[in-house]
Amino acid sequence: MQKRRIAGQPSAARGGLDADRGTILPAMQVVRLALVVCVSAVAAAQAPVPAQPQSPPQTRQVWQMQESGTSAGLRGIDSVDGTVAWASGTGGTVLRTVDGGAHWQRCATPDAATDGATLDFRGVQTWDADTAIVMASGLGEKSRLYKTTDGCKTWALLFTNPDPDGFWDAVSADRKMGIIVGDPVGGRFAIFSSTDSGLEKWKRFGESSDYERFRFEPSPYEGEELFAASNSNMRGIPTAGMAFVTGGPRGAFFAYGAWLSHGPSGYPTAEFAKTRVPLAEGKSAGAFSFSCSERKFSRTAFKCIAVGGDYLLPDSSAGTAAYSSNSGMRWKASKAAPHGFRSAVQWSEALKVWITVGTNGSDISRDDGKTWQPLDDGNWNALSLPFVVGPNGRIARLNPDRLP
Repeated sequence: MQKRRIAGQPSAARGGLDADRGTILPAMQVVRLALVVCVSAVAAAQAPVPAQPQSPPQTRQVWQMQESGTSAGLRGIDSVDGTVAWASGTGGTVLRTVDGGAHWQRCATPDAATDGATLDFRGVQTWDADTAIVMASGLGEKSRLYKTTDGCKTWALLFTNPDPDGFWDAVSADRKMGIIVGDPVGGRFAIFSSTDSGLEKWKRFGESSDYERFRFEPSPYEGEELFAASNSNMRGIPTAGMAFVTGGPRGAFFAYGAWLSHGPSGYPTAEFAKTRVPLAEGKSAGAFSFSCSERKFSRTAFKCIAVGGDYLLPDSSAGTAAYSSNSGMRWKASKAAPHGFRSAVQWSEALKVWITVGTNGSDISRDDGKTWQPLDDGNWNALSLPFVVGPNGRIARLNPDRLP
């Protein structure tokens, strides 16, 4: 994954949370959490892909390769409707298609006149053919957020990481508000939000007296961090709550919070909890991505899947997937795991399947993550159906008629 490890000075877990057992929020907060993960999942754009007759396994070509016109390592991909999509990656690379991937346009590089070509854009979010944001991940001020409103002809710098030792891992946003999460700094996860200015003004959680309760968030354990692998390790709605997954030597965790109220400044107080996810443990291991479907398991709970493993052991299937039937508050390990490390996962409502991808291929689940079946052995980083991206400019589109 080539993510520089920047853990700041995290402290041991504290407060009234038993991280190994997890903490269940009161009923109203559970409803809010369910709304956070559900609405965020639905908001993650994916094209409707009609199911078609299956092909014999020996002729199966699940992913149809496309010409990206770049050799950049691609980690960001966001599909609006299967016709319009944006991708991003190393070397200040941003790509756009308006014809389903038949042609990918190389966009202008943000801050091209200075150091834009040195930026690593690991997250992209878009809403149409003209408007998108890209998030660069890097040490300190190399973590930045840019926006275009003219189809990537020009870019405006929205926000630069104020922490010299910080490292941004994911962004979740709509047109007017958003959340950024980064590795721990000073013993706390770095979280920023924008709620009132079209993503132009950002504020760190904890900088206002309105955030007193936020100080009781689960503190990161020593070595705990997020992994900027595919911009899919966090989901959030600035006015409702957020959730993200982590990893490290003490294992993977799912952290979630629902905003309880809003103070005079308009910023919320929050109550966080944290529950263990049974995935691989280690300095280079943990949870790299999670996704929740809009299908209700019960009145307030939604089905979720987390994937990961150890990115230094790409062919190991140990601890690569887990599933939850109650919006991420309890997790179980998959009985038949994906066939290697995985960095992104997504539910397809149109096809009624889960698909996960990683550096040694992709897998499919039709039973909500309990078991997985291999699809291919390609090298992939990120997923936004029907598109998938990877290193060396790899972009492909899903062939739904070739799914097993």
